[in-house]
Amino acid sequence: MPVLLLLAALMPSADEQPNIVVILADDLGSGDVRPLNPESPIPTPGFDQLAVDGMTFTNAHTSAAVCTPTRYALLTGRHCWRTGLKKGVLGGYSRPLIEDDRETVAQVAKRAGYRTAVIGKWHLGLGWTLKNDVDNLDDFSKPNAIGKVDFTQPLTASPNSLGFDHSFLVSASLDMSPYVYIADGRVTEQPTQSKPAIPFPAFSRAGEQAPGFVIKDVLDTLTEQAAGFIEDAAGHSTEPFFLYLPLTSPHKPIATHPRFKGRSGIGPYGDFVAQTDDVIVRVRDALKNAGVADDTLVIVTSDNGSYMRLTEKTGHRDDPTVQAYRPQTHRPNAGYRGTKADLYEAGHRVPFFAVWPGHIEPGARIDEPVTQVDLLATVADLLGESFDAASAEDSVSMLPLFRGEARDRRPIVVQSANGSLGLIDGNMKYLATDGSGGRERPAGRPWKTPHQLYDLDADPGETNNLIDERPEIARSMLETLRAIEDGDAVR
Repeated sequence: MPVLLLLAALMPSADEQPNIVVILADDLGSGDVRPLNPESPIPTPGFDQLAVDGMTFTNAHTSAAVCTPTRYALLTGRHCWRTGLKKGVLGGYSRPLIEDDRETVAQVAKRAGYRTAVIGKWHLGLGWTLKNDVDNLDDFSKPNAIGKVDFTQPLTASPNSLGFDHSFLVSASLDMSPYVYIADGRVTEQPTQSKPAIPFPAFSRAGEQAPGFVIKDVLDTLTEQAAGFIEDAAGHSTEPFFLYLPLTSPHKPIATHPRFKGRSGIGPYGDFVAQTDDVIVRVRDALKNAGVADDTLVIVTSDNGSYMRLTEKTGHRDDPTVQAYRPQTHRPNAGYRGTKADLYEAGHRVPFFAVWPGHIEPGARIDEPVTQVDLLATVADLLGESFDAASAEDSVSMLPLFRGEARDRRPIVVQSANGSLGLIDGNMKYLATDGSGGRERPAGRPWKTPHQLYDLDADPGETNNLIDERPEIARSMLETLRAIEDGDAVR
């Protein structure tokens, strides 16, 4: 039997069991928001107010530099490379990644008496019902899966079986079919249209689409659904609520609503970031209007860094069309090396803010490295709930940091798109690959030498590889990374 780790000796009092809202942006870079990059030309009043009202984590990291593995880690407290998905991401038709018996943060909250909901981009696989003449799921995440699903049937697996009382979803990124909304395991409108492929910046793949599914309206629809859930949960129930709101922006397609056109002054990408920021404002306004803002912990972060490049041509697989829409006067990843998908800092260093009136010090800044895989343990600690430490073996509570207290330093593991792993321990970073692990050339291969070692304090741009100069540190970090990869808990 697994050992249960008790995170709190006493149950918290009622006023210490806040509502919890977790907002996860999609491909938002650490340089996109002004509290982390004062030089950003993009207006981000929502993020600005988060920094004033709560805690800014200046050294926050995702479990992976692409979205599916980050989402798995955030919800389960376990790195995705411990599953069968060792690299890359799922598709819109993929089978469920979260195991049936795997505990999620929603289940922890539900055990504590919370009403739970997920609204937004799922991208962790769903239980689609196949048509009668389809007998396999081979290549189910690829375009040739189109036409295999019976959309009139309910899903056989959805977030509703993973601890969420309510779900309103898009299945994956907005550049992947099927282009439908899914509410509590059922498609809300049949996809009777065939959408053609569209090039960047409105890039999206061909696929089945419901007539009422308009990509530029998706972000508004999700925000309205979230506000409606908050109003209903706050006004018609004595239960506290847990809302997980994974956004679809500013990931491609750049589908800015017309009312935000020109808002940033630097083009479509900046305008889409401004619209993403507006979601933060609207959700917090919904909390205020429902009278529960002071009783709610709000966490806002991103699933990985921005896909926009820092430099024009050097060392990247450049698409001239992408370059034409890259904001030339703005560094979405705050000058860090690389981009989304890379093991370098730009791939996994992200915004992270936490607001909890009366509990988290307004205007506080935390500079030590933190990671999103700690969400499950943090919620369990906050709610006085136990969790299976053998199941969520990589999660450690951040609650001491929220309270302004010290926490023992522990290493952070990060993963790139091709499955390469890295280790951050204090100011030192070890990359167990001979390249970026993602989009920057050379991409390299997992575990192939020469590996890389960087001192992030002295060299935040990761330009000076110390692998030969500091062999003892390199050896020790490699041993630690190998031990964790072989199954040791990250504690």
